Amino acid sequence: MTYSLKQIKKYSSNKLDNKTRSIIHGDNRNVLECLSEDYKDKVHCIYIDPPYNNGELYSHYDDKKHELWLCEIEETLKKLKGFLKKEGSIWISIDDNEMHYLKVMADKIFGRKNFINTVIWQQRKTRENRKVFSENHEYILVYAKDKASFTNYANKLPATKEIFERYKNPDNDPRGKWQSVSVNVQAGHAVKSQFYTIKAPNGKKHNPPNGRCWAFNEKKFRELVKDNRIWFGSNGEGVPRLKKFISESNIGLTPQTIWFGDEVGTNDDAKKYLLNLFPNEKVFDTPKPELLIKRIFEIATKPGDLIMDAYLGSGSSVAVAHKLGRQYIGIEIGDHIIDIVCRRLKLVISGEDGGIPSIESKKEKGFNFFKLKN
Repeated sequence: MTYSLKQIKKYSSNKLDNKTRSIIHGDNRNVLECLSEDYKDKVHCIYIDPPYNNGELYSHYDDKKHELWLCEIEETLKKLKGFLKKEGSIWISIDDNEMHYLKVMADKIFGRKNFINTVIWQQRKTRENRKVFSENHEYILVYAKDKASFTNYANKLPATKEIFERYKNPDNDPRGKWQSVSVNVQAGHAVKSQFYTIKAPNGKKHNPPNGRCWAFNEKKFRELVKDNRIWFGSNGEGVPRLKKFISESNIGLTPQTIWFGDEVGTNDDAKKYLLNLFPNEKVFDTPKPELLIKRIFEIATKPGDLIMDAYLGSGSSVAVAHKLGRQYIGIEIGDHIIDIVCRRLKLVISGEDGGIPSIESKKEKGFNFFKLKN
């Protein structure tokens, strides 16, 4: 059977400037077939939050039996892989029920060598006393199209105020604020030239601690001293340390694998936000918070990059993508794509400020809505 996309409406008062910002109503497997030729190898980040197959009946999804669920997810993942750029990545939300089966299957599709990590997300902060264990976390499986390319492309998280406050300028160096770092390292692979005695300005002598050596040979160290890049403390007798200037640093935080609800939000936070947006609608039971999606996109993408979500749900991914100035393709089979997702995006365009703040240019408002036809 042949499928095509029919444009229903352009939600925009401005030109889209050739940006890909599309919401598509239809079965994701059929929609992906339609898109495969035009978007092969063009997507930087895929985020999906498929039904978890946990036996519960949700407002908008009916989870299915294990074998059928696994078969459908496998088919979808195989299609999605073809859309990723070489530096692209896919992030998959899942809980304990199918986590390990999904991991084995994803290893086969993307290759174990391209597995990046498993993120543990604290999706609830309250205790559930009706069960043997209170389930307070979910997982996000992260795979790359090509691990080395993704590693080079991925971003660090923005540095916190606490990080910037570590930089001072006690000696009024004209190069600006700096923090000091150790100049001794483990001696396991050291060479002879890394062992020598350093004489501080006040005459005090320093040798590397037992089992350690200096990070530089003596000639290089003297050059750093001459360039005022070595700090011996305010009194000139401290252990030598290297001055690391903020103006010369690419400051950022390496993402950790445990993401707490206080940092990226919880299901409850996201549901309250949706109820505030749509007080008269029956919203999703377990939506993902915008802060969680924002962190994923901050790591995996840059402004203007293309993002895809094949299980659009409440539309958190495309709302965040729009606010962050990314391009996006969102696919959803349920009618709530009209009742919730399109309405949510129109609210984003109008400037709603209940979620993450928007950095989107006012000149680039708008998205297209398509429906799959056979």
